[in-house]
Amino acid sequence: MSPLKLRIEGRTFKDSENREVTLHGINCAADAKHPATPDQPSHVLDKFFDGDSVSFVGRPFSLDDAATHFARLHGWGYNTLRYIFTWEAIEHAGPGRYDEEWIQHTIAVLRIAKGYGFYIFMDPHQDVWSRFSGGSGAPMWTLYACGLDPKSFDVTEAALVQNVYPEPENFPKMIWATNYTRLVCQVMFTLFFGGRDFAPKAILDGKNIQDYLQDHYLAAVEHLAKRIQEAGDLWGDPIIAWESLNEPNRGLISYQDLTAIPSEQKLQKGTSPTAWQAILTGSGRACEIPTWDFGGMGPYKSGTALVDPQGKSAWLSADYDDSHYGWKRDPEWRLGECLWAQHGIWDPKTDTMLKKDYFGKDPKNGAKIDYEYFTNNYYMEHYRRYSSMVKSIFPDSLMFFQPPVMEIPPSIKGTKDDDPNMIFAPHFYDGITLLTKKWNRVWNIDVFGVLRGKYLTPAFAIKIGETAIRNCFAHELSAMRDEGVQYMGIHPCVFTEIGIPYDMDDKYAYKTGDYSSQIAALDANHFALEESKVNGFALWTYVATNNHYWGDNWNGEDLSIYSLDDKPVPAGTFSPADSRASLDTTSASYSQAQSQETLSVSPANLRKTLSADRMSAKSGTGKAQAGDVRGLRAAEAFIRPTPVATHGELLSYGFDLRNCTFHLSLSAASSTSEDAPTTVFLPEFHFPAQQTTVEISGGKWTIKSEDVGEGAVQQVLRWWHAEGEQKITVKGVVRKQGSVLGVEEDEGYLKQCQRQACAVM
Repeated sequence: MSPLKLRIEGRTFKDSENREVTLHGINCAADAKHPATPDQPSHVLDKFFDGDSVSFVGRPFSLDDAATHFARLHGWGYNTLRYIFTWEAIEHAGPGRYDEEWIQHTIAVLRIAKGYGFYIFMDPHQDVWSRFSGGSGAPMWTLYACGLDPKSFDVTEAALVQNVYPEPENFPKMIWATNYTRLVCQVMFTLFFGGRDFAPKAILDGKNIQDYLQDHYLAAVEHLAKRIQEAGDLWGDPIIAWESLNEPNRGLISYQDLTAIPSEQKLQKGTSPTAWQAILTGSGRACEIPTWDFGGMGPYKSGTALVDPQGKSAWLSADYDDSHYGWKRDPEWRLGECLWAQHGIWDPKTDTMLKKDYFGKDPKNGAKIDYEYFTNNYYMEHYRRYSSMVKSIFPDSLMFFQPPVMEIPPSIKGTKDDDPNMIFAPHFYDGITLLTKKWNRVWNIDVFGVLRGKYLTPAFAIKIGETAIRNCFAHELSAMRDEGVQYMGIHPCVFTEIGIPYDMDDKYAYKTGDYSSQIAALDANHFALEESKVNGFALWTYVATNNHYWGDNWNGEDLSIYSLDDKPVPAGTFSPADSRASLDTTSASYSQAQSQETLSVSPANLRKTLSADRMSAKSGTGKAQAGDVRGLRAAEAFIRPTPVATHGELLSYGFDLRNCTFHLSLSAASSTSEDAPTTVFLPEFHFPAQQTTVEISGGKWTIKSEDVGEGAVQQVLRWWHAEGEQKITVKGVVRKQGSVLGVEEDEGYLKQCQRQACAVM
């Protein structure tokens, strides 16, 4: 019998009592992206290039602090942790050299987490390959193994790295994500997934670089997994699953023309080179490169910039001491020269492109490659190896399968890859909010619909009005869930990343304590999760060291629901004295989105949109209104009721923040047993027991608070009911509400906009 305390049954998770479980999760913790010794967040340059000597012991937090963090998260209602770790943390010192001290620290932290009843799945995290290419994940030595020189990435713009940026506090927001389409990531992901086909000369220790990289990555994760197995008390409870590589990328594989920006490339910000221009600047050539910015209606070309490395190359020089890490490079792989030139893609003597479609066909069979082909072939080959490795240690492991972000999942339905223990694990972010760091209450775009060709023109994908925006998010998540079923088969769907930036409106909330924009955005995302009927999520993110100045301490991002600089969420009842008087009664963010009419956008109402500078309501005087609570960090939106274990089939549930009302409906084949009722996390924050009313279709219920340690309390509603369709409605305390950032202007402004013809097409 499986030791797992959670199992999969079709599209649902089931506990030992055969109740349907909803994963209400959080990413814990993004501090794990960077070392603890030296403490090296992405804005610190000192000792940055001494990547072999770092230590991640103490990440995501110390053993002394672990109980405090876990109790806090459990008290806020989270029952699931996506536990973040990196390849670099295991194998930073060099190939095959594992950090046993970090592994033992990780095991000790996980043992503390076990005491709080979490379901935990392990996330081998990466962003744009590595810290040394502007993200997190792989060790520094992997770049040297591929013949690249991290110390030259800045001048060649092979990668934009905050650590070496002249003024790190001015590192452009969200520019880090463009590294996926710059030289380093294009090289690394191409070699990792397709080195045998596209770089046959790249041989290290007798292996093609693809096998060298993948073998080491898999061996490092396997080593950690075996240590967890040897611990003897972690598998099954709390660890139930492993996730595949975070946000995999194709590199250059499937590019049909290296001299052009691929039509599917939607993110352009800052300098936006073609792959050919990135190759040239990476080899020291000067190029005039278009620059892009993100405005009111999305990305637009803003000009050009000269990128002149003055002869400096992103590739290692011929005199590099290749013996440092102990590997032996094949003589046909020459240092001091671009790897792609060595494969005849271009001629460095004349700077001439020779094979612009080199990555567009599979050399094994001549088939044209698109992203879907990449996923079904190159990515799936890697995933099979990863899954087999995990299953060799934990045969009963649940597997969170994460395909490339927003891409079509692999066609594995009904094949041997259609693993009954697989979970579809997509990611979703509202790109407009993430890139502009503003909550646009008036318009947004159905990005997923555009990517899947749902509209004749992207202009018809614009959703006008906050209700339509919220419904659009829900429809996008539902469409992604359904697409997973279509291509992968019947599996649970869990969004393992979803979240919002907190530093909106030029950090207005940090100056005033008014988190209205964050509440609205976060509530819209949670509404979408609830309406789409997915099986769970892991919110991005929790950062133990977040502060108002540096945010998450990583590339200027600030998505943590916790910050050292914010007022702690009050324990227990959310008293009137702790109530924020800044909620907008007219905002759809605080009511259930019921209307479908605003989802229909035509050329007539399309012109009733807003100008680029009106992304959110204008800030007020900068003073918080009387009765405001400064710094609760939008806790109203993320501390919310949710089903924990449902006896029967969960039909629907949701939380109406404006009216502080939770509803749940289910269909049960039998009545509940005394020791296994339907249970709901019911935060005292919104539902103080003496001021809460419960309406049920039948049965009996109790509300009880449970001490989870470190001063944290979790309030749970238990419901014993009969068979058949059952409903429950719980009403809490509706707080005093006021205005959102100048919302008093908005009604008149919207009417004005309805009279305006904005040129959006």
